[in-house]
Amino acid sequence: MKKEIRVLGIDDSPFDKFKDRYTTVVGVFFRGGSYADGVVSTKIRVDGVNSTKKLAEMVNRSRFKSQLKCVFIDGINMAGFNVIDIHRLHALISIPVIVVVRRKPDLDNIKRVLRRLGMESKIRLLDKAGPPRKAGKIYIQVAGISFEEAEEIVKITATHSFIPEPVRVAHLIGAGLVKGESKGNA
Repeated sequence: MKKEIRVLGIDDSPFDKFKDRYTTVVGVFFRGGSYADGVVSTKIRVDGVNSTKKLAEMVNRSRFKSQLKCVFIDGINMAGFNVIDIHRLHALISIPVIVVVRRKPDLDNIKRVLRRLGMESKIRLLDKAGPPRKAGKIYIQVAGISFEEAEEIVKITATHSFIPEPVRVAHLIGAGLVKGESKGNA
């Protein structure tokens, strides 16, 4: 696989769960884990149901779309419990999707909270994505790509941490825009 594979890393920006209705999502285009080529953004509803649609629109309107080999997302849910349907996203953009997280999520606890909040419909999306699998020092979920291929792309793009560089930089930009300065730890 090429070292300068064109990828997109996506992360949501920090938000106040008690005040904010929307948060910004940032996407950063990279060649491998070395060169940033562009930035895109959109807004999604906090605890909403529009993340899959909004991410698809963001990717599909980009001038880089035809060159993309995969899309990385930092976690399967954004803006609180706005859960992404990664298989639907893959179908809408025709590009493989790889969800990355540092620690294995406690899915039983997440499902318990969703039930308590009356968000049972989002549990189906978590189940549909399948359990996160260990890939090196992180966990991934995939749509439209084999686990082995995804693992190889993670290795190519994780140049400065265990998290792929496009996701790490999207996190930094999102935090910097909202907080005035980023802290790290995508």
